[in-house]
Amino acid sequence: MENTQPEGGENNRDLEVAPALISVHPTQDSVAVAVGSDLRVFDLRGNCAVTLVDETGEAFHKDSIRAIRYGANGKLFVSSGDDKLVKVWSTDSWRCNASVCSEKRVSAVAVSNDGLYVCYADKFGVVWVVDLHGLDGNETLVNKKASPLLAHYCSIITSLEFSPDGRFIVTADRDFKIRVTVFPKKPLDGAHEIQSFCLGHAEFVSCLAFLFTVNYPQGFLVSGGGDSTVRLWDINPGTLLDTCEFGSKAGIVDYKGNEVSCSTVTDLCTIPGSNVVAVAVQSLQGILLVSCDLSSQTFGAVKVISNMGDSFIPTSLGCSSSEELLWTITGVSKPHGSNHNSLTCVRVLSGFKKTIPDAALPELTVVDDNEVPGAEKLLEKLQGSVTVEEEVFLAAAEAVKTSMCNLLIKKQYTTEKREFRKRGRNDKKTKH
Repeated sequence: MENTQPEGGENNRDLEVAPALISVHPTQDSVAVAVGSDLRVFDLRGNCAVTLVDETGEAFHKDSIRAIRYGANGKLFVSSGDDKLVKVWSTDSWRCNASVCSEKRVSAVAVSNDGLYVCYADKFGVVWVVDLHGLDGNETLVNKKASPLLAHYCSIITSLEFSPDGRFIVTADRDFKIRVTVFPKKPLDGAHEIQSFCLGHAEFVSCLAFLFTVNYPQGFLVSGGGDSTVRLWDINPGTLLDTCEFGSKAGIVDYKGNEVSCSTVTDLCTIPGSNVVAVAVQSLQGILLVSCDLSSQTFGAVKVISNMGDSFIPTSLGCSSSEELLWTITGVSKPHGSNHNSLTCVRVLSGFKKTIPDAALPELTVVDDNEVPGAEKLLEKLQGSVTVEEEVFLAAAEAVKTSMCNLLIKKQYTTEKREFRKRGRNDKKTKH
């Protein structure tokens, strides 16, 4: 039987789009948005748009940004993506203090709880660590080098998270696995002690987050994936505590009015101290809220928040630890062949409270544009304009869905094509 010519390789790069991303400073001092290669930051303390300063050898990003992250103390911000650059920014001056070159495209980033290490994962399944000791907020360090920390052996790593106590680094991949690794005292020598594997997803794992409160400071891991589930874990033994299945069971329909029987979790968001998980689902207009009873270690009620607009399908979620706001964004980098530029729309929901009973869910309301922190000045900076045409996001939703399938669903290659791709791998090339 003749094999179908596979998709893949660099020839399909033009078909890829990158979803818009949003990240919020831990104390909501600023909000950052990435769409395509464009990084947009708004300073909420000064109520003004931020001008980024990048005087490193590789100034700014040249290709789609795939991951952005504030450090736990808010002093650092990290951006990375398809241009194989990992950039570390000071949030005081918004100057790029370090630019690290990766051998492969970058899929995820994380900052250690003490802010002394940046970890990033590449498309070949390797997690790298960058030592930030001695990094000064006003000094540009161009020649920072990364060291290999751990590897998932040729499986794309989709998400990186440090545990609330900083003892573990948790990695999720395309091959349904979640790995919990002890973060070593000397990370540059590699991480060799595996604490556990969290196994149970039937499809790729797309995102991770931790739920933790004063009574449960060690936290519980929450994961989402391509199997239409959100799962709760105790990472020390790697035990699956509970599973929340959605789709047709939750009565979810997509933007075309079709019942969703299987759809991917695209992002998860928790507020430190809260027992609620906000879930973005591919094709879903709005978000899911899932409560968790931490005392019984089970999921509780599920609610669909669908008052965000007929064509608003979030691609990323964010929140701070100090405010009761949930920040959401929808959009993509400029789709191939589209007449539209990079598309983004920001919506903010209020009422994401910490102090609610374990079995309850908050009542979220969409904040009017003129009442959003920063109001029109923020929207103009982060969206590119104050008002956005809603119909353009329907095409964006399809583009994101196609892009995620291309990224995370394994392709079948002929033997000839596989050998051709192996010869083009950086690690197989002859070095002179």
